[in-house]
Amino acid sequence: MGIQILQQSKSQKQKAEAYIFFAKAADMGNLKAMEKMADALLFGNFGMQNITAAIQLYESLAKEGSYKAQNALGFLSSYGIGMEYNQAKALIYYTFGSAGGSMMSQMILGYRYLSGINVLQNCEVALSHYKKVADYIADKLEKSEGIPVEKVRLTERPENLSSNSEILDWDIYQYYKFLAERGDVQIQVSLGQLHLIGRKGLDQDYYKALYYFLKAAKAGSANAMAFIGKMYLEGNAAAPQNNATAFKYFSMAASKGNAIGLHGLGLLYFYGKGVPVNYAEALKYFQKAAEKGWPNAQFQLGFMYYSGSGVWKDYKLAFKYFYLASQSGQPLAIYYLAEMYATGTGVLRSCRTAVEKRLKFSKKRRCIQWHFSCGIELPFKDIHLARRLYDMAAQTSPDAHIPVFLALMKLETVHLLQDILLFNFTMRWKWMTLDNTIGPCWDLFVIGLIVAVLIFLLRNRYG
Repeated sequence: MGIQILQQSKSQKQKAEAYIFFAKAADMGNLKAMEKMADALLFGNFGMQNITAAIQLYESLAKEGSYKAQNALGFLSSYGIGMEYNQAKALIYYTFGSAGGSMMSQMILGYRYLSGINVLQNCEVALSHYKKVADYIADKLEKSEGIPVEKVRLTERPENLSSNSEILDWDIYQYYKFLAERGDVQIQVSLGQLHLIGRKGLDQDYYKALYYFLKAAKAGSANAMAFIGKMYLEGNAAAPQNNATAFKYFSMAASKGNAIGLHGLGLLYFYGKGVPVNYAEALKYFQKAAEKGWPNAQFQLGFMYYSGSGVWKDYKLAFKYFYLASQSGQPLAIYYLAEMYATGTGVLRSCRTAVEKRLKFSKKRRCIQWHFSCGIELPFKDIHLARRLYDMAAQTSPDAHIPVFLALMKLETVHLLQDILLFNFTMRWKWMTLDNTIGPCWDLFVIGLIVAVLIFLLRNRYG
């Protein structure tokens, strides 16, 4: 229940309610709920930061075999946060975490062996750790997306809808909706794509996506026809899976020379969706789409030559098409390039290049918090470190004393409030953070209030 609320929540209040369910489940011994609560204590979610309590909970979870707890303890001990600085112990925690299935631990161990951090530098060992991560992500990618039809690339003018922000303002959205209703085909396709994938603050809405695509297709848009085919190929609430309908719309788009439509027909023939498997036809359509620069078609050609599907195996051609697709960021193409460099298939073997490709693949999918795993960023609050940094800033210049004083006031106030309001995570809490009640600039509000009080007192004294 807590996870469901957390996934659907849009406000901090709803998220706080989710953690109440986590706390109840943790009291009952649920390991996943205990992991959530340990994370909340570590990161200070909803004013409940307590690193000592988080470590105690992680240690308890580690004894139960939680790889997430092993990974967290490895990270904390490697930086001496809340526990003794001990790289050897951190390495043990990471090793157990990776053995338990933590992809984060695998990434960290790969990075350590690649860079020689507290271990002997060994590219081959690093490569083996990165391979496990890459295989895991590639497997999830293929299972979740199935037939790799492009889901993110926006081919018309969607970036112009909100060039300065990832959020499409409501007034701007209404304006473009008006233009779409007036018959602007490009805007219709763009809005359809945004609703299809749920970008720029718009909810994913298959019905609205199909509505705009159908209007644009009726006006002759080949892209809209191709995206309708894509929707019916994948299947969703608005467009139930139907290979015959997908074939119809892909054919309409392909007849206009549209790369997405050509690629879609190639997929249907390659996998035998609604038509008999025909590698020759698939190859023909993939080649036409690849010539137009469509990266997924380039990847499919590379895969056919790599696996020998309907053609003679040709690793040089496979490498060529994988490389072309990778230049546009096609993730599976990057994955197969890494495999080829790791095994020396069709290219001179290079451990370092294979590692670089696997890192690029992992970061491309955004499945790993890269900065966290490398220790580049500390994603939680360290008040003692903050105080030291503020003191150093004050020493650098006399001009820094006033802003540092104000910043320290805010820091100490927040810390005091958290100390007062912190209680055991198994109890219910209803305190809302100042960020939610007053706004993200609450500190400026408080400072302004203090200044106003001081002016009032001075006037009374000297007036």
